[in-house]
Parts: sequence; structure tokens; C-alpha cells
Amino acid sequence: MRRVETDFVVVGSGIAGLMTALYLRNAGQVTILTKAQQEESNSFRAQGGIAAAIGKDDSPSLHREDTLRTGVELCDWVSVDLMVEMAPKTIEQLVEWGTRFDQENGHYALGREGSHSVSRILHVGGDATGAGITSSLLRQARQSEQIEIETHTMVIDLLVSSQGICQGVVTVAAAQPPTLYLARKGVVLATGGCGQLYLYTTNDLVVTGDGFAIAKRAGAKLSDMEFIQFHPTALAVDQNPMFLISEAVRGEGAILRNSTGEAFMSQYHEWKDLAPRDIVSRAIYHEMSQGRKVYLDATILGTRFADRFPKIYRGCLQHGIDPTKDWIPVTPAAHFIMGGIQTDLDGQTTIPRLFACGEVARTGVHGANRLASNSLLEGAVFAQRVAEKLSTLEPQSFDPVMKVTYPDMCIDKQREAEWKRRLRQMMWEHAGIIRTSSGLIEGIERLMELRREVPESYFEVQNMLLTAQIIMESALWRQESRGGHYRFDYPETIPEWSTKHYEI
Repeated sequence: MRRVETDFVVVGSGIAGLMTALYLRNAGQVTILTKAQQEESNSFRAQGGIAAAIGKDDSPSLHREDTLRTGVELCDWVSVDLMVEMAPKTIEQLVEWGTRFDQENGHYALGREGSHSVSRILHVGGDATGAGITSSLLRQARQSEQIEIETHTMVIDLLVSSQGICQGVVTVAAAQPPTLYLARKGVVLATGGCGQLYLYTTNDLVVTGDGFAIAKRAGAKLSDMEFIQFHPTALAVDQNPMFLISEAVRGEGAILRNSTGEAFMSQYHEWKDLAPRDIVSRAIYHEMSQGRKVYLDATILGTRFADRFPKIYRGCLQHGIDPTKDWIPVTPAAHFIMGGIQTDLDGQTTIPRLFACGEVARTGVHGANRLASNSLLEGAVFAQRVAEKLSTLEPQSFDPVMKVTYPDMCIDKQREAEWKRRLRQMMWEHAGIIRTSSGLIEGIERLMELRREVPESYFEVQNMLLTAQIIMESALWRQESRGGHYRFDYPETIPEWSTKHYEI
């Protein structure tokens, strides 16, 4: 079995992984592993922007207030304080590394999104913020002699010593035997979320929940996995991943309407179309369950739509929709998970020398529901914390008795696709926008049946099944409704549950 030694292993090439690697490059050799191409991540697909209190009418304390309110009393206050206070400096660092945020009259152009009390969203190219940021970070990484990026390499497990210390990862690639990447100082999981577990999702095809499953098998603790954010407005056409209609469109004045022409959001929340995402998603879901289609009416923007949202404009035109004249058909879709691998403020997990940041980590900043455009910010902020802590660690010696054996990776794409289709259908039906006890119990039973069909050598499907099971078990445990978790049989938000976290 091939062995590769390096100082740091970073798994994932989104904003969290790339920024961690860039901050670590002066502390040793960094190896970034990604299972597809470098640009394939949710970070790259992100449209709306990145939140930071840099406007004249804004402040970190106001950003903090909006984050905590949206998180429905489940946020970690210390984590939130750290994130909002570090946000302005983080923007400065991204600019220094080449990100060109949009400007108006010599100042940053700040957009507005749901549940934000002021305009504080920085964007790139109107609606190509993720691509703008990650492209600049990738340029920096490629120019560094200390950073090596291995693509089309899937991490299938962590290497943990007999003393319980993370020492590296096991990887597979097509038509190649497993390879051991040994990390002298530490491993960082920055693998993103798990949107591809759902039938309808805005997430990239590679976002299959691998990091959660890898960490769980190694013995790391996960928490708050029941909290899934469904973005209210994906373009309602049959494709995977679904094309996202950014919340920033509503921030610019677009209005949700049902097929009767009614602007219905005033019936559901006083903030109407800019209410928190869970409320808007359930409102749309309710309208659709009553037989009404839902549209986003952005015609008020007129010709300004194409200038402000060029990517969305082109995407709509490809499906025969002109946003300057036509209402845009929309539907909720799985978008983000608030829970994840449990970490401290430095990204340290419950396994020594294993760190996590970005969407795969549960830092506590999102609580039960993420504030729009805090995701890129979280990844960028906590990457700095992770790198700072990792840089202080002394090299470790490797466990001489560590042995690993794995079957070769199977690539029967037709069988794999069918298993994934069945899993996604189960998750949408049983652990989707509205959940019930009976539905979750049935879903867990169906998952276990499917799991018995799938050979161990289908690593990605196995990861999806394990992560899906954890989500369903967590959702069954929480007998209340809060943020991204809504139980039809327990519709109230119960104060006592704000101190409870399901750890698994």
C-alpha cells in the first residue's frame, strides 16, 4: 500500500479547506485532497455573498443579534461573537488574496437578504460570489510550493492510532489501490455538507455527507444533525443539482406569489419575503400542498435584473424564462446543514489532531437555522482558528502497528445511481421540510433495508446511508419544532429544548 507523508492533510477544496491550507503554508507542507475537480464544491456554487458588518449603519453587535435571532436560541454565543468580530478583518484578507468584491461609488456594494436587519452582504460579479472567492484562493494555493492539491482522490476513512490520535487518512482513486496519507501534525476535514442526500437540492453532486460518516466511523462526536436548511427558492425545473435563485433577489425587491397571483408571505411572517429561510420554505411548501404553484416575481427590477444577477439571468433564459417579464417558478430544496462534527472554537474535534471547519463542522454559530450568507463567513473565519492551533502542534510519530485493509472501490454506476435515487426519495419523504414520528421510524427502517443491499466497496453510497441514518435518528429524538427542524406532531418550539443537543 502506498504511503505519503506530509505535515497537514486538508480534505476538501472549498473556502474552508483552501483558507486553512493558505494559513498553514508557512508552518509546513500541506496536502489538499478532493474527490473531484478543485472547483467542485458548494463554495464555488454560492451566489448570494458573504456577510460582514462593514457598512456605516452596521456593527458586529447587530450582526450578532441577527445571527442569534435566526438560530432560534440554539447558537453558541461565544462562537457567534468570534465570527462576527473577525468578519471585517476576514474580508480584508480575502481582498488581499485577490477577491474583487463589487463596488458602487468607491464603496463595497452591500446587498440585503432574509432575516438581516441591514444590508451587509458583499458579493462578486453580482451573483457569482462563491466562484469569485474560491477562484482567487485557488490561484494563491497553486502558486505556493508548500501546498499540493490531489484531485479525484476520495478519502474513505481516518487513520487513528491505538492511543486514539488521528494520524492521517485512507484514500482511493479509480483503478488504484488504497493510499495512506500520513499527517505529521494533523488532519482537517473541510468536506462540506450533505445536500445530495435529498431528492431536491442546490448542492453540488460531490456533496454526499462523506465527512460526517468518516468522522463517525472513527469515533468523533456529531451533534445537531436534525437541522437541515431548505432554501426557499430553487428554480422549479427537473435537474440535479437544482439552480438556485439567490435570496438576494428578494433582497432587491422581488416578491413571492402563488398561482392565483397572491403575494402570500404576509400571512406567514411580519418580515414577509425576507423572513427566515425555514419560515419561507414552509410557507411555500404549504402553498404547494394546497395545489398552488409558487413563483418569484422579480419584474419590478426590470432591466436591472441582468446587471445585478447576470448568472441567474442567464440560467433562467436557458429554461425559457425571462425574469424581466416572467415570474420565475420556484420550489424549496435542501441547501445546508446546521449540525455536524462537534468542535471547539479552534476547530478541534473530540479526536486529538483531527480538526473540522466549514459546513461539516458544528461550531455553534448557526444554531437551529443559519442566517443567510453566514456560511462562507463561517468557513473563512474558523479556517484561521484551525490553522492557528494546528501550527502550534509538534510533529507526531506514527503508530508502527497501524494496518489497514480495504476492498477495491466498485464503480458500477448504474447500480450506484439506483441506490442513490432510492435513498434521496426516502430522505425527501421522511426527513424533509415537515417530519413526523411515524414517518421517521419508517424512514430509518427503509434505510436499514437499503444498507443491507449495498456492498462495502461502494464507499460514497455507504457514507450517504450512514449520514442519512444519523439525520433521521436525530430528527426522531427532537420532539419539538425549531428552525430547520419541523415536526408536524410536535409543532411548538419548547424553551427547555434550547439547552438540549443530540450527540451521536
